[in-house]
Amino acid sequence: MAARRVSLPSADDLFRTTSAGTDRASNSSDPEGEAKPKAKGGTSGRVRHDEKMTVYVTSDELLELEHARLTLRSKHGLAVDRGRLVREAVAIVLADLESNGEQSTLVRRLAGG
Repeated sequence: MAARRVSLPSADDLFRTTSAGTDRASNSSDPEGEAKPKAKGGTSGRVRHDEKMTVYVTSDELLELEHARLTLRSKHGLAVDRGRLVREAVAIVLADLESNGEQSTLVRRLAGG
């Protein structure tokens, strides 16, 4: 019996760039049904992203993140996924760093103080 050859995607298929015309935001569950434009210094909201980054967190950090997501939903009526929550938090920290430099929360926490 002959061995079957499996066709796998090439590296070009796996790492291809996406074009602006293939934005899936209009197919998302966004109430307005459209993507919100990215404001300078803001986060992207519900749009297709071209880049991916993996971040490892402890189980306690993941539980805190999920608790924050559920609090936003139950107490503030904001249904956001964890990715959006993290992007917003990163935007806030980076804006604070830009505005406050050495006195920013990020610098103080990373410096251990």
